[in-house]
Amino acid sequence: MIKRNKADNSDAMTAGNYEAKVAEIEKIITRIETGELELEQVFDQFTAAVEYLRQCETFLQQRQQQVDLLIETLSDD
Repeated sequence: MIKRNKADNSDAMTAGNYEAKVAEIEKIITRIETGELELEQVFDQFTAAVEYLRQCETFLQQRQQQVDLLIETLSDD
């Protein structure tokens, strides 16, 4: 049981990171849309946003796999 609690804590931390990445993506989009950045900064910020999106997608895919496994386990019972 102790190991499971530690895993739950790390999942919560990852979920927090996910939310932070989404918030940062939103900030980047706002900065780009307002035109406050130079062209080079737009490209840099866009590159960062794409990387954050990839990380978020990976996080969501991993969680979907966990949900699918749990559903499969419930179906087997």
